[in-house]
Amino acid sequence: MRVYVPLTLPGLAEAHKAGELGPDPLTAYAVTPALREWYVSDDIEELEYAALNRAAAASLRLLAVDPGCPRRRVVVAVEVPDADAVPDPDRGLDPGALGEVRIARPVALARAAAVHVDSGEADADVSAAASALGAADQGDGDAQFVVDGAEDHELLWYATQEIPQLVGLGD
Repeated sequence: MRVYVPLTLPGLAEAHKAGELGPDPLTAYAVTPALREWYVSDDIEELEYAALNRAAAASLRLLAVDPGCPRRRVVVAVEVPDADAVPDPDRGLDPGALGEVRIARPVALARAAAVHVDSGEADADVSAAASALGAADQGDGDAQFVVDGAEDHELLWYATQEIPQLVGLGD
């Protein structure tokens, strides 16, 4: 199963140094039954794109709690055995948990298929979105508009061999 792990650039640097994504339990996003039902599509590429976007939103939340972190959303696409990616049964009906899975152990970075990262052009919008996230969560429509502005930026695809260059962005 392909899962999408939300990170930050410093988190990607730590994973690169350790050779694994962790510590456990690891939160990731995948094509779960709840995501399929919500998205109402049978196209696996569309569903995986939806899971990727859920992970990008989770990466934005990581940025919101770390104001010193470079303002780039980071998502690592990783292949794991199906049995390793388990939805939280207590959050099954929570719209915020659509596609969310837990992985009980660290995942070797060698299992990564790709890394998705914002371009430099997204920095201002991602920074503004991270700052507005708390107000958006409280129902502020203007803040939600700012958060949605980050979603207008597509994450760029990088091969895993490019991780050393990507983590250099965080220095």
